[in-house]
Amino acid sequence: MHKGGVVNRLVLSGSVIALALAATPAQADTLQEALTDAYVNNPTLEAARANQRATDENVQIERSAGLPSIDGAASVTEFIKQRSTSFFTPDRLLTAGVDLGVPIYSGGAVRNSVAAAKERVQAGRADLRGTESAIFTRVVAAYMDVLRGQALVALSANQVDVLSVNVSATSDRFEIGDLTRTDVAQSQARLALAEGDLRSAQANLIAAREDYIALVGKAPTDLQAPPPLPGLPGDVETAVDVALENNPDLIAAKERAAAAGYDIEVAGSSRLPRLSVFAGYDYDNYLGSVADGPLDPSDPNSPIVPSDQTATAASAGVSLRIPLFQGGRPAALQRQATARATAAFENVIAAERDVIAQTRAAYSSWQASLAIIESSQSAVDAAALSLEGVRAENSIGNRTILDVLNAEQELLSSRVQLVTARRNAYVAGFSLLAAMGRAEARDLGLGDEGVLYDPIDNYDRVSGSVWDWGRDPAPEAKASSTVDIPAATAEIPEIED
Repeated sequence: MHKGGVVNRLVLSGSVIALALAATPAQADTLQEALTDAYVNNPTLEAARANQRATDENVQIERSAGLPSIDGAASVTEFIKQRSTSFFTPDRLLTAGVDLGVPIYSGGAVRNSVAAAKERVQAGRADLRGTESAIFTRVVAAYMDVLRGQALVALSANQVDVLSVNVSATSDRFEIGDLTRTDVAQSQARLALAEGDLRSAQANLIAAREDYIALVGKAPTDLQAPPPLPGLPGDVETAVDVALENNPDLIAAKERAAAAGYDIEVAGSSRLPRLSVFAGYDYDNYLGSVADGPLDPSDPNSPIVPSDQTATAASAGVSLRIPLFQGGRPAALQRQATARATAAFENVIAAERDVIAQTRAAYSSWQASLAIIESSQSAVDAAALSLEGVRAENSIGNRTILDVLNAEQELLSSRVQLVTARRNAYVAGFSLLAAMGRAEARDLGLGDEGVLYDPIDNYDRVSGSVWDWGRDPAPEAKASSTVDIPAATAEIPEIED
């Protein structure tokens, strides 16, 4: 009876991997749903978008230096004591004025500053792509970690069941004198180890689920097997060529290097002339504090007339400023900008090297995992056949209990390796797509959900905005908190037939 139970449980364990990784319940969450949830609800990604909106404003900030400016000023002065030599002694004075300034030429500082800001906007967009791709890579890894964790818990739980039956069967055979106490102890030791492995697998599954919650913002529920990855390259050379063209980190480094080139011209512009036009209008009102006086001061009989209490003036002109000597400041600024530009160009080479290394490493890892899947599947098949033979030989006395236990452990190890290789292959394949710049929302079909964020929309919204009193709504977090999500457990979802 016990032998039959062992065989039945072994048959069950042979299907654990397929059921744990490929089950598709009706209410299962898909990888695309997880990516979509992260896309619209991940705080790191939302923060990156907000930072990019801040970067967009630099273009208008730099452009404003080349636009007209209007200033108004007003003051009221009460003269407590007048100068003894003053012939015009009002008691109080209201002054108001409006000044208009229009820069005409600033040595190219404005033009180059705007160009540098635009390049940094492009770099920021590439950084945003990189952040998006990095978040998606982490989500895929967390998704696959949950699937792997569920499979390993199922395998470990099944192993505990198998070894529990082994202990029971071994104890029965010991009672009838067919086996020794040593055989029973060996079976009990393996069961204790298996129970420890089960606890470790459950803890790892809980950690994977919590990582998923942190990234996606919701708990994983009956995750469905992921779809095949699209657009994987046929060889490493193709992968590198695509990565050098599309990798967002490399694009961002190039844009920053271009911006640094404009910074050199901005620094040098401080040695060039400044030309502007200006106009002003002034209004004075003595607020009735100027005494009335005779129409003709030289005639004692001249009639008294009210004094004029107001005065106005208007002016306009052209201003030219030519720097002659500034203590070497312009040259120092330009040398500094040149050094920073040199660093930016070196960073391009560093980014290029990193992209090449990441792409090649991801491709190698992907290929290795595919090979491990194939060899692990062969190992599982061979170990299952071996265990069947060892059990049969044990039943006729040609194999010991230890031989059976070792065969069971080899089968479990092969299945664990297969599950892990499947996880690693998928994650490595997605990492390869990310290095190639092909792991973003549009590449993954998230546009069908109608949630795509386009940073150009905000740039167009604020570009050319010259109204000083414009502002956005008060800041608030868009991503949701996970405080109310219950703590993850190690329970395995029921698998539908």
